[in-house]
Amino acid sequence: MEVFWFIPTHGDGRYLGTNKGARAVDYHYMRQIAQAADQLGYGGVLLPTGKSCEDAWIVASSLVPATERLKFLVAVRPGLMSPTLSARMAATLDRISGGRLLINVVTGGDPVELAGDGLFLDHTARYDLTDEFLEIWRRELAGEEVTYEGRHLQVEGGKVLYPPLQGPYPPLYFGGSSIAAQQVAADHIDVYLTWGEPPAQVEEKIRTMRALAAEKGRTLRFGIRLHVIVRETAEAAWGAADELISHLDEETIANAQKVFARFDSEGQRRMSELHGGDRSKLEISPNLWSGIGLVRGGAGTALVGDPETVAARMKEYADLGIETFILSGYPHLEEAYRFAELVFPLLPLKEQEGARRSTGAKNISPFGEIVANNELPKQDAAAGREEVHAK
Repeated sequence: MEVFWFIPTHGDGRYLGTNKGARAVDYHYMRQIAQAADQLGYGGVLLPTGKSCEDAWIVASSLVPATERLKFLVAVRPGLMSPTLSARMAATLDRISGGRLLINVVTGGDPVELAGDGLFLDHTARYDLTDEFLEIWRRELAGEEVTYEGRHLQVEGGKVLYPPLQGPYPPLYFGGSSIAAQQVAADHIDVYLTWGEPPAQVEEKIRTMRALAAEKGRTLRFGIRLHVIVRETAEAAWGAADELISHLDEETIANAQKVFARFDSEGQRRMSELHGGDRSKLEISPNLWSGIGLVRGGAGTALVGDPETVAARMKEYADLGIETFILSGYPHLEEAYRFAELVFPLLPLKEQEGARRSTGAKNISPFGEIVANNELPKQDAAAGREEVHAK
């Protein structure tokens, strides 16, 4: 199991849908989150993309020298970027980061936002363009000089002179629930992502994608994008979930749902259907809560509970084939620590070279404050058992 965290370049705070408890997301704050994730042992961080976000490529580039081994999942945008220019950008960032770049392929699902960026293709055409984009992008980064004429893209003698460190190219991640998106994934993608749907729906997606990839002679890995609300007790966790949306009014929810309704994204439609804008029906599966999706586009569900329950739910997804968990929580700095301290000891985590997870912090410095300036604090018996179990 591999766990990533999230850099909230579109805003952060203690509550959703209000400026109460909000905080500025500037470079210093983003650096704090990235360095915390790096030190705690998260495998990487996702940087979001879109008009509401700081530019992901610039943010990732600025955070590379502030971290040591953290990987950065950064978006390429077919239709908004030239495939050859995008390939050069990827090769450069992969080299200067020491092979720490991962690529998130984002086709986009909001026609209004895409029109503002100069893209006027319908849903199916956008995925046709994505297919052409990835054909060119992959071939160039694999070392070919590419001449290509498609329906949407044309390249003559496209070439990347300086190859990426990771060969043949940085791993490609991609999420899409429509038939058109799934065909693109089967042809090109290394890691297929799903938003946090109930396990039965995730299982169906994985089964479909395995079959489509097999038809192409390929295999896929799988990841999931979720929020987490974990506390030492289930009661405290559900209280924190209620508190997160405690300042949301019905007008704000209705306005947000109106925006989401204009999307032609199948994934967004599925997210919105989980709650239907009704805040009285938010636990859509055991410990899977859709309250975040009332006002947040994209990933709108959270695992809620005590550490043992959240770990158990993650293992249920892992049993279906999910290997990578891309998580976040509000506020993102504090919750990065909270999740690592409470849940990492309970998970079969992939070993990260040079990682310093909280369970191993006592090997670096005393794990907890020295008692009376004289004695090491006692180790919690339950934590000790969990650490042995995790190993």
